[in-house]
Amino acid sequence: MLTRRRLLAATAAFAALPRAAAAKIPLAELSAYLNAIETARGEFTQINADGTISTGTIFIRRPGRVRFEYAPPDESLVMAGGGQVAIFDGKSNTGPEQFPLRQTPLNLILARQVDLGRSGMVVAHASDGTTTSVTAQDPERPEIGTIRLVFTDDPVELRQWVITDEAGQETTVVLGRLETGVSLGSRMFNIVQEAQARGLR
Repeated sequence: MLTRRRLLAATAAFAALPRAAAAKIPLAELSAYLNAIETARGEFTQINADGTISTGTIFIRRPGRVRFEYAPPDESLVMAGGGQVAIFDGKSNTGPEQFPLRQTPLNLILARQVDLGRSGMVVAHASDGTTTSVTAQDPERPEIGTIRLVFTDDPVELRQWVITDEAGQETTVVLGRLETGVSLGSRMFNIVQEAQARGLR
């Protein structure tokens, strides 16, 4: 059953590649990397809080837009656009569950200007010699949960993210290599048009 937790889950992890030991990547460099992403597309594997696994394709169009298309047998869809997040259940004939994007930590990396150096945003920043991880929260809404981003360097790439929701449940999405600078139409992130195309009320 598709839930808001899973939506927050649709927030992803990339498999880290083996690398030589390295110092942690500075927050300013990570912010610059995220801000340079305007559009992107890639495959993902999602590990839900209950241990189930889903796969699919993610499409990103910053600021504020993302689309998670789940592969069969799931066939669900999670999308953000117009400041809202919508969860379309592939087995339901009713309209999507919706809530404001600002209520999910995913909003932090979809912002028009990402600034991981902002006071109170980053609560952990570390390196294990292979990857750099950053755990961030909305300083104004810490109660909505956190997002932990995992990066490799040379070049900097986002490989994984883990969302911990307000109940402490974790959802991880492992992403394949992102193809950036792709052409993505506005229709892909329009919740109203998506509902109409599906014949939903």
